[in-house]
Amino acid sequence: MFRQMNRKKQQLTDEECIGILKSELRGVLSLNGDDGYPYGLPANHYYCEEDGRIYFHSGKKGYKVDAICRDNRASFCVYDGGFRREGDWALNIRSVIVFGKIEFVDDQKVIKRISALLSRKFTDDHEYIEKEIETYGAATLMFALIPEYMTGKIVNEA
Repeated sequence: MFRQMNRKKQQLTDEECIGILKSELRGVLSLNGDDGYPYGLPANHYYCEEDGRIYFHSGKKGYKVDAICRDNRASFCVYDGGFRREGDWALNIRSVIVFGKIEFVDDQKVIKRISALLSRKFTDDHEYIEKEIETYGAATLMFALIPEYMTGKIVNEA
């Protein structure tokens, strides 16, 4: 069902892909939007090693939620900041694309735990994180992308 990469020499291992998902702060979540138009939106995320899911948070209403309710298939693309090899001007970028289906998370304990873990990617101010979760936790919608296929590659911009 999912296509294999043509340039196998550029392919990243699953471990490298997971490393990128864990370390990068945000990516682009792509959904099936209105009238068959693709809908891609920047989103911060948390990759959970325990269950292999990618978690997102959101408000409880809006275009994104409507799109997910209509069709829960999605892809998520993340890429790193890149690096240059010595003496080379071109940037080398590692990217990961995950395909899967989205499920909404109903368990408030999971929502609070994942919200805290996601927040720690941005700040280590535990007091701030706890206050935000206490203030906005009930208004937070959390959903998880359950991977069905993941691929990653390194590309040289030259």
